[in-house]
Amino acid sequence: MTLLYLAVAILCEVAATLSLKGSATVPALYVVVVLGYLGGFVFLTVVLKRGMGLGVAYGIWGAAGVALTAGLSTLLFGEAFTAVMAVGLACVIAGVLLVETGSRAAHTDAGAPSDGA
Repeated sequence: MTLLYLAVAILCEVAATLSLKGSATVPALYVVVVLGYLGGFVFLTVVLKRGMGLGVAYGIWGAAGVALTAGLSTLLFGEAFTAVMAVGLACVIAGVLLVETGSRAAHTDAGAPSDGA
């Protein structure tokens, strides 16, 4: 359920960010901007209260938000999406996966019995 809340937080943030771009021509989208960012932070808070580590939650939220926003802005607004951008996004996602993997390893090591040394 925590991952579902995180997905909702990501979608709220992406909707808000895309609406921010669209609000230049449709000022009514400012309502979506405010509600989207508010919803994103509320759901991210729920994720943190449910026990997900801040570094992991924020990393996933940020990386997924950047990737979705870049992809959707290409589709919706005709913005460029180059091979260099794709490599950059892959690096961001790889970094988040390393943070997640490191977080799990640290959690496992903390629960392991000491060897007495």
